Amino acid sequence: MSDWVLPLVVGAVTGVLSGFGVGGGTLLLVYMTAFAGLPQPLAQGINLVYFLPAGAMALPAHWKNGFVEKQALLPAIGAGLLCAALGAWAATGLDVELLRKCFGVFLIVVGVREAFGREKT
Repeated sequence: MSDWVLPLVVGAVTGVLSGFGVGGGTLLLVYMTAFAGLPQPLAQGINLVYFLPAGAMALPAHWKNGFVEKQALLPAIGAGLLCAALGAWAATGLDVELLRKCFGVFLIVVGVREAFGREKT
């Protein structure tokens, strides 16, 4: 398989998942760090740039379907920008191994919550 085909497929699949709001960016981070061998800080930077077009493409559909809470929009954007800046600043100062471990714990917590913590509707 050519060197560009697998990354293209992974990018396409995680893009679709991001559009659904499933967490494609998280899966992209796992691919880039665990399988593509990229350093965690580089993978995070790529993921941030990747999210911009993926989010921009999904937003009109979510807006049309009424899934955007308009009153929460500005506070959420402000908090997201602030926390993204703080997180990026903290990530550049952390040891890469500590960053990988923190990300692994995060994935385990999210996985457990998704598997066992949801109310059945």
